[in-house]
Amino acid sequence: MSVDIKVPVLAESIPDATLLEWKKKPGEAVARDELLIELETDKVVLEVSAPVAGVLSEVFKQNGETVLSEELLARIDPDAAASAAAPPETSGATPPATPPPPEPSSPPTASASATLLSPAARKLAVEQGVDPSQVTATGRGGRITKGDVLAHLEQRPPEAAAAAPPTAAPSSAVVTAAKPTPPPATPATPSGARGERREPLSRLRARIAERLVEAQQTAAILTTFNEVNMGPVMALRKRYRDQFEETHGVRLGFMSFFTKAAVQALRRFPSINAYIENRTIVYHDYCDVGIAVGSPRGLVVPIVRNAETLSFAQIERQIGDFGKRARDGQLTIDDMSGGTFTISNGGVFGSLLSTPILNPPQSAILGMHKTEQRPVVEDGAIVARPMMYLALSYDHRIVDGSEAVRFLVTIKEAIEDPARLLLEV
Repeated sequence: MSVDIKVPVLAESIPDATLLEWKKKPGEAVARDELLIELETDKVVLEVSAPVAGVLSEVFKQNGETVLSEELLARIDPDAAASAAAPPETSGATPPATPPPPEPSSPPTASASATLLSPAARKLAVEQGVDPSQVTATGRGGRITKGDVLAHLEQRPPEAAAAAPPTAAPSSAVVTAAKPTPPPATPATPSGARGERREPLSRLRARIAERLVEAQQTAAILTTFNEVNMGPVMALRKRYRDQFEETHGVRLGFMSFFTKAAVQALRRFPSINAYIENRTIVYHDYCDVGIAVGSPRGLVVPIVRNAETLSFAQIERQIGDFGKRARDGQLTIDDMSGGTFTISNGGVFGSLLSTPILNPPQSAILGMHKTEQRPVVEDGAIVARPMMYLALSYDHRIVDGSEAVRFLVTIKEAIEDPARLLLEV
C-alpha cells in the first residue's frame, strides 16, 4: 500500500512554500528518514524526509512549484523495496555447491551522502573540495553541519588546501552526481569585460524586503542614540566567566546582559512592548525578545520567549542554540513566530553606528554596535573607556520621544551598573 508524502503543516503566517529540489527521482529506492525534498518558506527551509523505506513511485510536484500546507507531493511504495530485497526462489531444496562470489563494494550513492550534510554544509563542501567522509559530524542524527566543514577546513594542512580543486573532491562529487557535468572551463574573462547575472530572490529575501518596506510605509520611525560604558560588564564577565561556564555549561556573553536590561526597561515602559492594531493598542504582559542572527540565507530573528522569567544561563543557552541552528538551517517556523521586541547586534560585523528598522508589528528595536576604546571625561579627566553606541528605533505613533529616551537610558544604566539587574532598580 502506497504511503503519501505531504507538505508539512505550515503556520498561519506562512501561506505557502516553494519546492526547492528533489533529492530522489521516481523509481529510486529510499531509506526511512532519508531526505526527499527541501521546501523554502518566507522564514525557514523545511526538510521533508521519507517516513518509510521503499521506492519513490510517483512525484506530483516539480522543482520550483508553489505548494500549500498538507498538499500531496509524492508517494512511496514500501512493498517495492521489500520485493526487490527478497532472495530469488529456487526450484530445489539443495543449496548450490559453491556460493556466488561477493559483489564488489560500490561507493555510496549521491542521495546517501547528501543526507549526511545540511544544505549549507553541502554547498560549502562542494565549493571547498571537502570529502564529507573526512569531516567529523556533530549535528543531530550524525549530520554534518556547516560548522563541521569550517572546522575541518581550519584543521586541513595548507598544502592540502592549496591542492584541493575549486569544486568538489572525488568523494564529495557524489553530492552533485544528479547534476549534469559542467562544460569545460572557458578562458578567463578579458580585462575590462562587463558581465551580468540574474538570480531570483529567495523566499526569505523577498519576505525581508516586503516587511522592511511595510515598516517604513506604515510606521512613523524615529531613532534615538546613546552610548554605554561596557567596562563594568566586561569586568564582571571576566571575573566570573570560567566559574559561570563550569556551573552552567554555557559561555557568558553580552547578549544576556542586554536581554535582561531590555526586559527591565520594557516593564518600566509598556508602550514599547506593545503594538497598534487598527485603532487599538495591544499591550503584552510578557517579553518575547527576538534576537537577530545571521544565517547563510539571510537575517533571521528567533524568539527568546518569556525572557522575563529566564536566568542569564537560560538566555545564553537559547541564544547559542539559535545561532548554531541558524547556521545549519535547522530553525523552525515556531522559533521565529511572534516576538514583542527585537535586539540586533551589528557590532559583531564591525558596525559602529546604524539606525535599525522596526520588525512589524513591533514598536521598537534596539541596535547594539561595536565596542571601541574612546576618550571620555570622568571627574574632569579624560580617560579611555570601552564604549558602545546604542540605537533605539521606535514607532512614534505609539511611543513618545521622552519614553524612548528614558527607555534607552534605563538600558544604559543597567549595563553600566549590572547590580541594577539583580536588584531590579
